[in-house]
Amino acid sequence: MTLRHAPKGATQGGALRHAPGGATQGGALRHAPGGATQGGAQVLSSWVRFVAPVTVGVAIVALWLLVVDVLHAAPRALPSPVAIGGEIALHGDIIGEDMLITGTNAALGLLIGSLVALLLAGFAAAARPIDGMLAPLVAAIAVVPIVAVTPILNTMFGASSQFGRVAVAAIASFVPVFVNVLRGLRQTRPVHRDLLRASGATGLQTFRVLTLPTALPYLMTGLRIAASLAVISALVAEYFGGPSDGIGTAIATYAKSGRAALAWAYVAGGIAIGLVFFLVTSLLERLVTRRSPG
Repeated sequence: MTLRHAPKGATQGGALRHAPGGATQGGALRHAPGGATQGGAQVLSSWVRFVAPVTVGVAIVALWLLVVDVLHAAPRALPSPVAIGGEIALHGDIIGEDMLITGTNAALGLLIGSLVALLLAGFAAAARPIDGMLAPLVAAIAVVPIVAVTPILNTMFGASSQFGRVAVAAIASFVPVFVNVLRGLRQTRPVHRDLLRASGATGLQTFRVLTLPTALPYLMTGLRIAASLAVISALVAEYFGGPSDGIGTAIATYAKSGRAALAWAYVAGGIAIGLVFFLVTSLLERLVTRRSPG
């Protein structure tokens, strides 16, 4: 007989034998632990996720330098990265203070909008009539023009108050968190709920053991999306009035006064805030996803 089945599913006498852990022995391709391939054409490593965006960023800066400093083909409003770096070094303390104000407004808006979204999503998941009443409201909030509502809120809460900017960030954060949390709360299977009910579990125990772990990855995804929206909305709110501080106000002021390099330095500060929010929420999402039941 040409093929004999060895214990544990390995094959002897054939061209391919499966070794423990999913690796193959005697074949041309062997799978190493962690999903990498040995002897194959491609080996995927986690460091690629870091190197790839850094490489793209360096390439963009190099192209920027080529266009501005070497070819001199850029418009006047686009300064050299060297000039922007000089402004950051010269005014780094002031830029840092404005970044703190903008980041605080975005964080408070994200927190308020997420808490309201969590509360309303819980009500909507518990009762279909409430879901029907909230659906038009959420749809209306989703299409609210931030640029139009920002001056109204700034006027409503006063030119010296930051709450108008926080409210704009909260409005922008509400929808993605609400939609994702509501979807997550509805992912539990009826058979699992029936099993817990038959075991005598209370509603609170069912929520803690089943509903919450199932909905957490969806909550983290909503927070990751909402974090970027909160930063953008806070910047836009600062651009359209309110107190004379923050990244958005500085960008508008220096762009109008012809100090393009300093305006772009503040743009870099806004980008840094967005990256911090994205990285923190992405890390939280990865941690929760790893610990959640598969």
